Amino acid sequence: MIDIRLVRDDLPTVKAALGRRGVDAAELDRLVELDQEAREAIGRRDGYRAEVKALSKQVGAARKSGDTALAEELTERSRQLGDEERTLNAVAESAQLGVRQALLYLPNLPAPDAPDGAGPEDNVVSRTWPEEEPTYSDAQRVPHWEIGADLGILDMERGAKLSGSMFPLYRGFGSRLLRALTSFALDSHADQFDEVRPPTMVLTETMVSTGHLPKFEEDAYHLERDDLWAIPTAEVPLTSMWRGEILEEASLPLRLTAATACFRREAGSAGRDTRGLLRVHEFDKVELFAYTTPDQALEVHADIVARAERLLRQLGLQYRVLDLCTGDLGNSAARTFDLEVYSPGVDQWLEVSSISWFTDYQARRANIRYRPEGGGGPVLVHTVNGSALAWARIWAALMETGRQADGSVVLPEVLGPYLRDELVIPAVQ
Repeated sequence: MIDIRLVRDDLPTVKAALGRRGVDAAELDRLVELDQEAREAIGRRDGYRAEVKALSKQVGAARKSGDTALAEELTERSRQLGDEERTLNAVAESAQLGVRQALLYLPNLPAPDAPDGAGPEDNVVSRTWPEEEPTYSDAQRVPHWEIGADLGILDMERGAKLSGSMFPLYRGFGSRLLRALTSFALDSHADQFDEVRPPTMVLTETMVSTGHLPKFEEDAYHLERDDLWAIPTAEVPLTSMWRGEILEEASLPLRLTAATACFRREAGSAGRDTRGLLRVHEFDKVELFAYTTPDQALEVHADIVARAERLLRQLGLQYRVLDLCTGDLGNSAARTFDLEVYSPGVDQWLEVSSISWFTDYQARRANIRYRPEGGGGPVLVHTVNGSALAWARIWAALMETGRQADGSVVLPEVLGPYLRDELVIPAVQ
């Protein structure tokens, strides 16, 4: 969440920044009112507390001097003030909760160089690969769900039978391909990123730390009996690994990677294309994450983008990089680059990675700080994360891009070591 001190000290700047994201200035005016109410209530409560403390000393002195009547009078006054202090404390706590709730819903301040815009149509295409646009044959213009069904490696009907619609079931070479992609990516990042296998069920506080709660509750799977949440991305547990702790600056940047299943209800997907693997409730993904100092953040952000792009080039998939405009940024992000692959069978650009710099927005929610080497008090870390990569749509693009005239599918050579060099999924005769 954003720093309430910034709201107090420079409200016009905050209004201007969040106005770029479409936040109504009235929301910030209401936040200022709530904050003022909370501070006034705390001041009155603390005043009563100080008076009760002073009276306690006077009672002790009166009893010591033998003035029982004065001691009783002061005790009664202290009791009355104590009751008023407890009432004010409840008011103060309620006001503080109101401020925190308002801050939890407000988005992050966008980076100054994030392009302005109202929505996806205003995102900026930074670059494409390859520079010369490929041509695709008729064989490659077949949608992946038909290819997968024909080859016996994707069974959406049985997935729906087991779990409902939008839960895919992979079989045979389809399952092996997912495993190969995951191993390929993890090995590619092992030079700098420490591999973690976090839990896929997390506490409410863990979801709040990244900004997925409370605003996006409808898009998450909740196990009410245990008050646990199925993670929508490994970003959620990785962000909270050092929640409430202080790191040493020498340990930063601290880079982590994780391969997990991810779960999303896709509550807003009604009316959108949900065929095949275009939009699913469960998918596998390799995530890259880092805690950094403010000075390290942009370099780490650029490195994760470069790593994701390198994987796409090795897989031979046409892609483009989008610089997300302020109106399309995720709630917690200050700057985001999306990577989209072109999938010829569905004739669509499919998002396969979203790589974001969150400044100290998540760290403030999770209270993660570092101790500067040069001395001084602890400072909030910055967080950066991105997919490298999310596999459902990559799987779809590989099926369509690699399809041959005879119905077989040729896979990228880079996956050979992970598929026992079997790089052709044969057509079923």
